[in-house]
Amino acid sequence: MSWLKAIVGGAIGAEALTLIKDYVEKQGGIDAVVNDFKSGGFKKKVESWVSTGTNEAISSIEVGQAIGIEKVKKLAESAGIDVNKARDLLAEYLPIAIDKATPEGKLPEDKK
Repeated sequence: MSWLKAIVGGAIGAEALTLIKDYVEKQGGIDAVVNDFKSGGFKKKVESWVSTGTNEAISSIEVGQAIGIEKVKKLAESAGIDVNKARDLLAEYLPIAIDKATPEGKLPEDKK
């Protein structure tokens, strides 16, 4: 996945990388993740991550609201971390990952 290559070179810890990779893959790609946040009520924020402008911050609570706490729990369990840490890591690094995966301000085309 090209989005993964885009963030591996950055300053992202192994836990965050594992968490984000699992989330994106389980959702079916970056576009599905973006849709999760749009349908979860965070359209403006997630669109800022895709665009070439400044990324709007998202709180760990908002991450739970956007993707659902059950999904966060499953991701945390899979990564071997607690739920609060998972939400914190997603809030901190998911905007960066999406931003890096969309350098031209648009979602990557699926290369299947």
